Amino acid sequence: MKERWDDLAARAAPAVFVVLWSSGFIGTKYAVSGAEPLTFLTIRMAYVVVLLAIIIAIWRPKWPSPREAAHSAVAGLLIHGFYLAGVSFAIYHHVPAGLSALIPGLQPILTSTLANRWLGERVTPLQWGGLLLGLVGVLLVLKSRPMAGEIGWGWFATCVALVSITIGTLYQKRFCGNIDWRTGNTIQFVTSGILYAIGAWLFETRVVNWSAEFILGVSWLVVALSIGSISVLYWLIRRAAATQVASLFYLVPATTALMAFVLFNERLDVLGIIGMAICAAGVFLVNKPEPKPEVSPGS
Repeated sequence: MKERWDDLAARAAPAVFVVLWSSGFIGTKYAVSGAEPLTFLTIRMAYVVVLLAIIIAIWRPKWPSPREAAHSAVAGLLIHGFYLAGVSFAIYHHVPAGLSALIPGLQPILTSTLANRWLGERVTPLQWGGLLLGLVGVLLVLKSRPMAGEIGWGWFATCVALVSITIGTLYQKRFCGNIDWRTGNTIQFVTSGILYAIGAWLFETRVVNWSAEFILGVSWLVVALSIGSISVLYWLIRRAAATQVASLFYLVPATTALMAFVLFNERLDVLGIIGMAICAAGVFLVNKPEPKPEVSPGS
């Protein structure tokens, strides 16, 4: 029974992660309507830390050592701190949700290069083909999206998010793989929350419009993203190569674009639909297992 459950979880986890992660851009669009980016993120981090504190009080997981806690803090600043700040800043400055997901969706290209040197993971020619195919798909999705918003600072912010989530994923895999997700995430969210609070105090008005849209947006981001998708992401990072995990991000821009079309009427054209299909093909190639070498009877 346990083996069947593990197999089902392994098959479902990538799809669950893509849907949850994509919905984060939609939730952020709702949330930044009620507060500036760093102010909203400070509230989000405080909210999720309270929920995690309740979970820890009930299950009492093991806390990491001081060295492991330091690694968790660094990973948190990368995976949450600068990544979420970059995305939120871009959306706050009117970059459409589909576009805000696009540049971070290029993560597999950067990850495959860094993983090859930092983690010693071998990227096969078939995977390189899948990565390049995914890049073509992402570019087609970009071509199909309206180039509206304050693109200058918005694009810069999404580039910061791309670099941050890439390095953070690799750092998490190398240094934080044995840390309990509940205590590890708590350290990461507290660290990021402190960063956001300082930034909000220095650069923002800290005015919050507590509308239903804002409250529901933040609540979704806390429960579905900060706890749900991050837990799935770390589960995947522990069980798969960094390149394979990163390849899932190719599906995020297309999935976000579809959600944005339904919720915000951000239009999709033929090139965007073709780009989605090409992204899916690229992900398939990157995640395709290598054939096992045949062993002769006499060996």
